[in-house]
Amino acid sequence: MLVTGGPTTAWSLNRATDDVPVDIPRVPAREAAERELSKPMYHEDDPNLLQRGLDRFWEWVGDLFASASAATPGGLLGIVVIALIVVALVGALWWRLGTPQRAAVSSDSLFDDRPRSAAEHRAAAEAHATAGRWNEATQERMRAIVRSLEERALLEPRPGRTADEAAAEAGRSLPAHADELRAAARAFDDVTYGGRTADQRVYQRLKELDGALERTKPQLNEAAPAGAGPAGGGAAE
Repeated sequence: MLVTGGPTTAWSLNRATDDVPVDIPRVPAREAAERELSKPMYHEDDPNLLQRGLDRFWEWVGDLFASASAATPGGLLGIVVIALIVVALVGALWWRLGTPQRAAVSSDSLFDDRPRSAAEHRAAAEAHATAGRWNEATQERMRAIVRSLEERALLEPRPGRTADEAAAEAGRSLPAHADELRAAARAFDDVTYGGRTADQRVYQRLKELDGALERTKPQLNEAAPAGAGPAGGGAAE
């Protein structure tokens, strides 16, 4: 048999064999790459979990503003104007309605469970006022007013009575002070349930009202039925 080509043919066959690409399956290759990239040496400069979370958050905020500016007349300036208007409205509502209460008020009763005399409430009010605790001073002075009226039989003692109810009932017996009584009850409600803050001026008004009521001698209605208690009529200072 005649063999042709000699060394040239053998060299060609060897080169053809070397040029054949190595075929590695796709899944094992991917797993090998993942194992390699998971080594700590490749992640030394990576941001921590908190930083990645913040980055994602700010990206989301940026996308949100970009989308909103595209849909809002005036672009980004329009968004700023709308945001300022919203903040102003929220501030106005906060000022008008007061600070939201953390817990629902279980009772609107003027007094707590332990009954105290008008003198005790006045002493507590003055102690709070001296310390600059005007909310507590206002509350105690209103309690002193109502308790004093009960002690003088101008109000019938009744558990669970609210400040508004006491002011309305006392106003019928002392019509000359009806408006001041309603204002005092409103101040009590504002600091107790409305989240408002009293000041020295508010407390001084209640203190002056308390003194004026102490000096008031109501005129009893002679036509009132027995046991009805003091009725409407003028009040003399």
